[in-house]
Amino acid sequence: MLNIWVVMPTCLPLVVRRCHACASERFLANGKFRVNANHKLLDAWLLVLCTSCGDTAKLTVLERVNVRSIPSELLDRMHDNDPGLAAELLQDPAVQRRNRIALDWDGAWRLDTGGSDHLDRGVIDVSVRFAARIPVRPVRLIAEGCGLSRAEVERLVSEGKLVSAVRLNGKLADDFTFTLKR
Repeated sequence: MLNIWVVMPTCLPLVVRRCHACASERFLANGKFRVNANHKLLDAWLLVLCTSCGDTAKLTVLERVNVRSIPSELLDRMHDNDPGLAAELLQDPAVQRRNRIALDWDGAWRLDTGGSDHLDRGVIDVSVRFAARIPVRPVRLIAEGCGLSRAEVERLVSEGKLVSAVRLNGKLADDFTFTLKR
C-alpha cells in the first residue's frame, strides 16, 4: 500500500537579502503590497521587514506595466494584501532573480505523514508530495516521518534497505517516492 506524505508550508519563508541599514541578511514577508500608479503605468512591490532593525525593503513585482495589461483579480489581491499572493510571488523564480533574493524555509514547513500506523510494516512505500517548492533533504524528511535519526537513514541507504529513483542526500523540492525495507 502506498502512503502519501505531504510537505506543507506553515508560514511565509524568510527572505535572504542584505539590509542596507544594519547589514542583517533576513527579512520577514508579512504579505503587504505597495501599488503606485504613474498615469497609465503601474509599479507594485511586496514589502518585507528586516528581522534585526525592522527597516522596510521593497521587492519589485511589477515595474512600469500598463494598467490595462494587468488582470483585475491580481490587482484586487494586491490591494487586499493577500498573503497567498505573497507566497506565490516569493516562490516565483522571476521575482527571485529580479530582486536577487533567496528563501530560507527553516521552521516554515511541516511534514504530514497521515499517522504512524504504517511504521510497523516490513516494507513501506511512500510518495512524498510538496504543496509548495520547499527545498528539503529527503534524508531529513524520511528521518522525521519514520522517527529515525538521520544517521540511521543514511545507514539504511548504504545497506540498500532504503531505495529511491532520486538522490536522497541532496536537496529536493519536487515530488518523489521511496521504499523502505526493514
